[in-house]
Amino acid sequence: MKTKKRITVLGTTLMLLCICSGAFAHGVDDKTRVFLMDNNGSAFVPFLYIGAKHMLTGYDHLLFLVGIIFFLYKPKDILLYVSMFTIGHSITLLSGVILNLQVNAYIIDAIIAISVIYKGFDNLGGFKYFNVQPNNRLAVLTFGLFHGLGLATKLQEFNFSKQGLITNLIGFNIGVEIGQFVALLYILIIISIWRNYQSFKQFSTVTNIALMVAGFALMIFQLKGFFNS
Repeated sequence: MKTKKRITVLGTTLMLLCICSGAFAHGVDDKTRVFLMDNNGSAFVPFLYIGAKHMLTGYDHLLFLVGIIFFLYKPKDILLYVSMFTIGHSITLLSGVILNLQVNAYIIDAIIAISVIYKGFDNLGGFKYFNVQPNNRLAVLTFGLFHGLGLATKLQEFNFSKQGLITNLIGFNIGVEIGQFVALLYILIIISIWRNYQSFKQFSTVTNIALMVAGFALMIFQLKGFFNS
């Protein structure tokens, strides 16, 4: 009975991390919004903090990370895939703001939702029914580019001053990486403990189906916003 309770707690914690963090849904609180709109010049540390907080409350990024590492057991594989994701979103986060790339936020967020669906589907072995298997490394890198562009679209809403822009962007990006590391560590601890129980195999299918369902819900929400805007 105690074992079953521990399993239930672990599974519930994982799902809370992935889904209930959506309550913040990339939101920017009033204090942060005022700071971003009024800021002029370099503010490395505040932007670093905002970047870390943004990643820790970014439900779509966290869902994708869960999908990426769910069946990765070797540290080198985890490092490789997370690095591909990091490289991708860093490129478009920095270049998107610096080059002022104008992309519809709803469409980008819908594609990010598709990345969650993709990982859940891939983890379930769905592609084998079509006799194909996408290059997962390339897929993670590509979706990382879209995740970074999504971050860039959020920042562009504030029309930053050019003064200190590079410094602030670097601070924000480093903050994102710190937030990602903390979230990843937490997820890894939960999954690593959960893998010691038989229920991991039993509920892995349910968990990845839940990832797909969450992805579809996010995609529909974003597409609805696009067509209503």
